[in-house]
Amino acid sequence: MKLAIFGGGQLGRMLALAALPLDVRCQFLDPVEAPCAAAAGRHIRGDYEDPAALEAFAQGADSATYEFENVPVAAVEHVARLIPAAPGAVSLACAQDRGHEKQLFEDLDIAVAPWAEVNDAGSLSQAAATVGLPAVLKTRRFGYDGKGQVVIRGADELDAAWDAVGAQPCVLEAFVPFQREVSMIGVRSREGEIRCYTLTENVHRDGILRRSTPVEGDALQPAAEAALSKVMRALDHVGVMAFEFFVAEGRLLANEIAPRVHNSGHWTIDGAVCSQFENHVRAVLDLPLGETALRQPCVMLNAIGSMPATAELAAIPGVRIHAYGKSARPGRKVGHVTVLGCSTSELRRRLAMLDALIDA
Repeated sequence: MKLAIFGGGQLGRMLALAALPLDVRCQFLDPVEAPCAAAAGRHIRGDYEDPAALEAFAQGADSATYEFENVPVAAVEHVARLIPAAPGAVSLACAQDRGHEKQLFEDLDIAVAPWAEVNDAGSLSQAAATVGLPAVLKTRRFGYDGKGQVVIRGADELDAAWDAVGAQPCVLEAFVPFQREVSMIGVRSREGEIRCYTLTENVHRDGILRRSTPVEGDALQPAAEAALSKVMRALDHVGVMAFEFFVAEGRLLANEIAPRVHNSGHWTIDGAVCSQFENHVRAVLDLPLGETALRQPCVMLNAIGSMPATAELAAIPGVRIHAYGKSARPGRKVGHVTVLGCSTSELRRRLAMLDALIDA
């Protein structure tokens, strides 16, 4: 079987690596010259809006999917007329617009922080009066890893914040004094079967995910599963989806969804029975879903900017190394490691050994 993937970044690379043992080959459409996923499959260099490139991309594939959510919706719709595509354009369009996304949450009775749409400087002032300050101004489209957003603490900062986000359509969200950030990752088959992973606690710094820890037995697991399931059913989503939440006063507040495999689920490669990547491949190719159970305590740490020396990482027991083949650059995710332990105490000792190598 062959899977066509929009995007050739590290998520596409890990999808392809998970597909190989299933005898599935992957090909990638990406406009850059040498994407890191090219090491794991055929790279078709072309623009996402080029009909000829889309035709070549779909040629010979059994299904198409995407590894990031900034693919043009029209490109997915074009390919879906040639071969099955999952997740569909509906999931993609929703995740690309924070306003549509938050409205969906409210329509499904999923709790969100107070928010309002902002279309110009005048409506920003009105939104601030309604939502209250402090608040976070976020662009409706194309924001990730902390980009496209600014915290507003006082009314005197409104004009500067509007300029900082490029004077474009936004949402203004009340600033949530949360206790922690968590994500729920699940997968849905074409027949509607849903399986969810262990609720994961995440630590961000400067808007970038630094570490993720699956928390077995978390009291919020059922509520997070229910919210994710509602969204996947509403969108008729096929494949993996991640749902990020704030935990405030002991309850979940919806932040955003990602209609794809997700950084906070990288621990599943080594720590779950069937990884998010393999389950995504299974779902979009209409294969039976795999088990999502946690195998043992683990923590995922992102390597930001540069990757530590392989020999140093390999010297620490229980460390699994995942380098993406990307050049070093400040703020860039160039790899991750998963640390496993037979017990929580053993895991802590191994994490302490990593402190000098990865700032997470």
